[in-house]
This record gives sequence, C-alpha cells and structure tokens, in this order.
Amino acid sequence: MRPPIYYLGISQNLRKFIVMLKTLTTTLLLLIAATTYAQKLQPGFEPDEYATMLRIAAYQVDSQFRRSTPKETEYTRAFRGTEVGMHNKWDLWLSKDKSIMVVNLRGTTSDMDSWLENFYSAMIPATGKLVINKKDINYKLAADPKATVHVGWTIGMCCMAPEIMDKINEYYKLGTKQVIIAGHSQGGALSFLLTSYLHYKQVDGLLPKDLVMKTYCSAAPKPGNLYYAYDFDNITRGGWAFKVVNTADWVPETPVSVQTVNDFNPLNPFIHADAMLGSQKWYVKAYLKHVYKRLSKTTHKAQHTFEKYTGRMAYTQVKKYMPGLEQPHYSSSANFMRAGTPIVLQADADYYKIYPDTGSNIFRHHLFGPYLYLLRKTYK
Repeated sequence: MRPPIYYLGISQNLRKFIVMLKTLTTTLLLLIAATTYAQKLQPGFEPDEYATMLRIAAYQVDSQFRRSTPKETEYTRAFRGTEVGMHNKWDLWLSKDKSIMVVNLRGTTSDMDSWLENFYSAMIPATGKLVINKKDINYKLAADPKATVHVGWTIGMCCMAPEIMDKINEYYKLGTKQVIIAGHSQGGALSFLLTSYLHYKQVDGLLPKDLVMKTYCSAAPKPGNLYYAYDFDNITRGGWAFKVVNTADWVPETPVSVQTVNDFNPLNPFIHADAMLGSQKWYVKAYLKHVYKRLSKTTHKAQHTFEKYTGRMAYTQVKKYMPGLEQPHYSSSANFMRAGTPIVLQADADYYKIYPDTGSNIFRHHLFGPYLYLLRKTYK
C-alpha cells in the first residue's frame, strides 16, 4: 500500500532539508578549519621567513643582481605598484591561504634619480609636511618632536604610501589582516619609514587596529636620528621589526653621521659647561674652554657642510626629476642612528674565501647571495 501523497511530500522536503543542512555543516567546518590552520605571524626573528623576504625582493631587481637567489616562494604576487617619486616601486604578495600579505619595497635601481634619493640625505622633522605638485602631504613617523629622518627616503615613502594604504585596506576587507613590510638596501630604509607611517595611521584610526604588522629591513642604511630610532624601537617592541646586517657590508654603515652638542637631550652637562669650568684655575679654565669651543665648532661646521651638500645642493638635482617638489625645511642634525632589533650575520674566514674583500665590485657583500649564505650558516 503506497503512503498518502502528503506523506511523500513531507519526506521529499525532509530529504532536501537534510542535504542543505549537510552542505551548511560542511561549509562551516571548512571555514573553521581555514581559520584554525591559517598562518599566523609570530613575534621574533624567523630565518625561513626572512629568506622568503629576500627571494621576494629578488623579483624587483635585474637578473644580474639576482644570480643564484632561489626563485621558489610560498607567496604569489597579487599587485605591482605604480612607479612614483624617485623611481620608487613596490609589490604586494599574498600567502597561499591569503592570511598574510607582503609589502615589498624596491631598493636602489641603476637610474640616476634612484641614486639621488640616497644622496639627498639631509634631515627633516619626523612629523611634518611635504609639498609635491602644490599638494600637501602630511606625514607622522614619530611621536617625539626631536625625531628627524632622511629627506630622500621620506619623499620616496610618502609617494608610495597612499597606494599601499588603499591596497592594505582592500585586502583587509577580504580577510587578510596580517602584513609583512620588507625591503633590501634602499628598500630596507623605506621599510623603516613605512612601518612608522602605518603605525601612526593606525593610531589615528585610518588603518584597522587589529592589523598585525611585522618588518624585515635587510641590508638597510640608517633611517633617522637617535630619537627616531628610539621611537621606532618602541612602537615595534616585542620582536616585530628587524634590521638584518652582513658585517662585511658597508651600506648599513651609511649615511655619514655627525653628532653635535645640539643632538643631546636638553638636560645635559654641555649646557652648564661655563658654570662647571668656573671653579677651575684660570689657566685650566682657559685651556678647557678653548678645547671645548674647538670641538663644538668643528662638529657644527661639519653638520652645516653636510646640510649644504646633501640638502640644498642635492635638491637642485632632485628638482630636475621631481619639478613639483618644494624644498622642505631641513633639521640642524646629521646624527644618523641604527634602528630595529639587530640580526647580525657575522662574516668569517670561510665567508671571505667565497666572497673576498677585494676587487672593484663595491656591492659584493651587499647582494642577496652573501646574505643568504650567512643566514644559512648562522641559522643551521
């Protein structure tokens, strides 16, 4: 005997409901699994993670500089930025599970304006304004008003920053809430400044508060003065930013630094020099004042010379490539300091057998190959 028609209808609806429920359950489990097993950025230096950043950086340079750098990487390039500023460019890469994005900043190219960006090394306040094509570009790279930064790299970073922020916000909305900021050489210097810039955009509510940022500044020069370095190390404390240095590489030793008595904190013994010398015998006081003035005058003269050639004179050349750039006001400082947690790749006798400290190639120790070699040797 066949069941009533209404019974068959209920059975068919029930079967459809069960199938739908199974589908929803499967989808939910997959989402839970994706969330559970998604890559998570961790504080602390990760050698493999840094090696991946070097491989990604290698895609920004000519093959002659890439040489034996491995091409394999677990990330896929999703976007190539617009070339702006003084030949500045950046790439965005995504991890396979799309949980991490990498903002890779290109280093110095063979183009003259790219090199001018390095040489344009006078300092400007770490919080201020640039004017390009009659448009104000406001930036904040430190909370301390005493902090100063390299003018050329600040211009390069500020030119790229709007596009970078747009892409970070775009991928954040798609679920990618972790970002690694990385670069080699000039790209490393830019990585310092971009990290600071994005941090203060978070503070101002223009980037999501739960966006996790980690930074690898590879073979990077010094980005700013001591107070900028203090600020950078503070905002990235806990193992979220690293400066990786091959001890045979000269680039991280640049720019040339000049320290004057004005570079000290306001409360210091130099401002009381006359009072401290007042209790000395007249001939001792005369001698010490003479020495102090000579030393102070020498360093101040060196700082003014530095500002003249790497600021005002360099600007006349930069303006040829960026005619819309108004000359900024320079800070009276050239006291460049290192920033970021140092990761030292120590060059030893075995290293110098492979990469001898001789010859005409001044960038021998600066390329990807030597850094990867020392990385593998140091972190076996």
